[in-house]
This record gives sequence, structure tokens and C-alpha cells, in this order.
Amino acid sequence: MLVIGAGPAGLAAARALRARDIPYDHVERHGVGGIWDIDAPGSPMYEAAHFISSKTTSGFEGFPMPDEFPDYPNHRQVLHFLRSFADAYDLTDRIETGVTVTDVAKEPTGRWLVTTADGRRRRYSAVVCCTGAQWFPSMPELPGEFTGTFVHSNTYRNADDLRGQRVLVIGGGNSACDIAVDAARTADRVVISMRRGYWFIPKHVLGRPSDVFAAGGPHLPMRVQQFLFGRALTLLHGKPSRWGLQDPDHKLFETHPVLNSNLFLALQHGDVEPRPGIRSVQGRTVTFTDGRSAEVDTIIAATGYRHRVPYAQRYFGDEQHPDLYLTAFSREHEGLYGIGFTETNSGAYKHFDAFAQMIASHLEDKRSNPQRYAEFQQFLRTDRPDLSGGIRFDASPRHQGYVDADALSAYRAKVGRKFGWRLQTGTRRAPGAARATDRVLTGTAS
Repeated sequence: MLVIGAGPAGLAAARALRARDIPYDHVERHGVGGIWDIDAPGSPMYEAAHFISSKTTSGFEGFPMPDEFPDYPNHRQVLHFLRSFADAYDLTDRIETGVTVTDVAKEPTGRWLVTTADGRRRRYSAVVCCTGAQWFPSMPELPGEFTGTFVHSNTYRNADDLRGQRVLVIGGGNSACDIAVDAARTADRVVISMRRGYWFIPKHVLGRPSDVFAAGGPHLPMRVQQFLFGRALTLLHGKPSRWGLQDPDHKLFETHPVLNSNLFLALQHGDVEPRPGIRSVQGRTVTFTDGRSAEVDTIIAATGYRHRVPYAQRYFGDEQHPDLYLTAFSREHEGLYGIGFTETNSGAYKHFDAFAQMIASHLEDKRSNPQRYAEFQQFLRTDRPDLSGGIRFDASPRHQGYVDADALSAYRAKVGRKFGWRLQTGTRRAPGAARATDRVLTGTAS
């Protein structure tokens, strides 16, 4: 079988397969680390980027982030962590880098024909697609003609690039808030434009990371959580309109969480100016829906990404909402899996790890328990669980297929028990021990 991509999802998949002695190939177009390698061509990483979930709730099973890391590691620390994980489980030397997959095609026999950019063709019984959801920018159209520089946030690297400029950041997500605050260090002027209001969650509550604080509290019905935490945020910060932003038009947790402790400070200090949506653009003049205007040299669109799988999109369906059972198993195409293409409201790595374990367990059943393998194949075609966790997610394109982390984890565990799947992480190499250099090639050249 084949694993495509050596970011966090691909590494989790490789570890789960190796722990079960399932032969696999592993290819990566750049190097180990995925988007967290700021030097990889096309990476959306920027120098001020930090993990949004805390180190405590992130990491992999049996391989937590180091204690010496800060609560929210920066991108270089995360990259180091991923590469240490790959080394610890002897995954690194089994990854063939510099290989770009250009096509994955299902053959009448049920096998998958994989073509790479160098012209090679190999056949596999299964393919796990782990190429990530943040490589293909979603670029908005401006209402008019802008004569300055208009770029997506995936090209942003550091504030030095904006020194002395007048900058407009479009968006209300984590990257938009980060970049606006970072740009204010060097730019002459920074404006952030949000079409709607959002809930902003501080990174620490009572001195503890917000996700750690939330996990340690009592389990309450979702509507009670929304009310209590929403009131607490309002008491802590005041309404966003107090600082010139729009107030949320939805309940807490109904959109992707924005964890940021610095934007409100930047607004309070006047370092960042808030504006609503854009009405028109003419030359370098941007007019907003409240009638105010700003002269701008550079517009940065922090407007998200499309969950595109270009080499196999015809099998995944809608690029914003792939039809994957439990976000990982193709319902219609046996042997096709995806990890990391669906968003949820929590740290991603533990979910990547859990799905890697499920996929590997299912593939192990194909070898040792064909009846159970067939039962699951039939089960996933008809089982359509509610993974909302009682949350009425926003109707925007980003939230199509969005799932609640707790609901996803609970149902995933239920399915695992039903089919008797077990966690297997394999043996972790002792620090300082030599790495393995064996490599398994299971693809059949065509």
C-alpha cells in the first residue's frame, strides 16, 4: 500500500502501518514535516506562527510534545517535534522524498494505479492520502480594481516584508489575526477587515492553556457550555464592538475557534484598525461597508484554503466537503483513505493518530480477519452518524462537513469497540540509537 505525504497525518499513518508489519511505500514531494517546514515550496507557514492547540492536548499517542516546549510551540519547534517522531519510530528512512504524485486511478481490478511526476507508475491495493488541507488558497475577488499588491496569506513570511507599507488584512480567522498583529510591528498602518463578528478565545484562562482548562471542567450540555463560556468571554473582554469589531451573529463554538490573546491588545493600543467588509476598491482606495475608506499598498487575504486532492479529486468528491466516513474512509471506493481533510474544533494531531490506527486496523483485518474487514466495508456505506455534538455549525463553506471533536472521538471509539480494533504504536527507538535503513517497496511497476 501507499502513504502520500509526510506531514503529521502521513507520519501517523506510517507508524500505525509499521506497528502492524503492513508493507507500505511512503512518498513526499518535499521533506518530512508538511506545512510546518517554512522552507518547503508552497508552505503557508510564517515566522510568527505558533500552534493553536496547546502542547498538552497535542502530540501523538505515546509521544507527547516535550515538557520544555512553551504552552504554544512555534513552527520550528513543531517541525522539530515531527521529525523527532519520524526518527523515533524509524519512519524517516522509509520515506522517499522529492516524489510528487500526479494521479491516482482506480482500475477495474480494484487496485490503484499511482503515477508520479517523474513518470513512474505503481499499483497498490490501498492508498492513504495525507497531503493536507492548506496548500490551495481560497482567493476572494475584490469589488473593483486594486493597483497595489494583492496576495494570499500563504505567501506571507514576516513583518519585514511590510516595513513602511499601508496594509489591509482580510479575514477573521487565526491566521488573519496573527498576521495583522505581526504586521503592525513594522507597517505604517494595519487595517483588518472582517465581514462578520467572531468569538475570540484567549490562549490562557486562569494561567492555564484554554484547551487544558476546558478539558478539566465538568461535562456540561452544549447549550449550557455555549451560554456560560459565552458570558465569561464577554465579561473578560467586553463585547467585540467595544473595540470596533462586529459582535458575533452566532453562538460560541458554531464557527471555527479563534484563539488569540493579542488582537484585542493591538486594537486597544491603536496598532490595528478594525473595519467591516469591503464595499469597493478603486486604485489604492478601499471603501468599507460602513462608508469609511483607507489608502492601502498591500492587501493580504487570509481567507482560508480549499481541501483539494488534485491527484484523486474525482474519488473524493466536493473539495470543501469530501464524502469520507468518519472523515477518513471513502464510502464508495474500497482501499482509498484520507487523513487531515476535514476540520474540527480541537487540536488535530490526536485525531490524525486515531484515524491512522483505525485505517491500519482495518487493513490488518483484510489480512487476518477477512470477514470483519467485509463487515466494516458494508457498515461504512450506510452508517451516517451525527457528529455535530449538538452544535448548529455555521452555514459558510468552511463549515461544510465540520465536526465536533468530542462527538467524533466518542463515535470513533464506539466503532473501534464494535470491530475489536486495538491501538498499536510499535517500538520507539531509544534516543541516540542508530536509525533503521530498511525500506519496503510494495508497489508493482506498471
